[in-house]
Amino acid sequence: MKKILAFIMILGFASSSCEPDDICDPNTPTTPRMLIQFFDISNPSLKKNVTNLKIIGEGMSEGVVLNPSGVNEGKYITSGNSILLPLNTTADIVKYQFILNYDNKNPLLENTDNLEFKYTRENKYVSRACGFKTIFNLDPINPFSLTDTTPADEMWIQYVIVAQNNITYENETIIKIFF
Repeated sequence: MKKILAFIMILGFASSSCEPDDICDPNTPTTPRMLIQFFDISNPSLKKNVTNLKIIGEGMSEGVVLNPSGVNEGKYITSGNSILLPLNTTADIVKYQFILNYDNKNPLLENTDNLEFKYTRENKYVSRACGFKTIFNLDPINPFSLTDTTPADEMWIQYVIVAQNNITYENETIIKIFF
């Protein structure tokens, strides 16, 4: 009887010290990227596909991965009408070069515009397994600035609208770019 009681006590102590596995569910929302959609300047309600768009962030050599299924250079280029762009979780500003017609055989058709986004950051606790996520709020007074790398080629981005200042989820349009 004493052996059974001792076994039950050891089993009770052993099972009480176990902790559940801390695995972050892939469906748990983490730090969101900014959803940018492109529209036709002549018909603002119509989405428009960009042609061979590559985006390079300040301090980056390769570019932002816009096409995860792409191979080599192809993963940095997209021809869609929307992109998800990461923001810097350690600074309140991020600068990107938006290169339209990247790697075109005619270098005169390649056009680079610069967009700089200003925001504040707020860290929110998600769970023990997932840790924290960062929520971004675009500056309400001056959320972005648009400049041209080569003024002679004129800007391909004609107009930018901030659709929403709070970046909480990836499925909400934040920026609309018209070209």
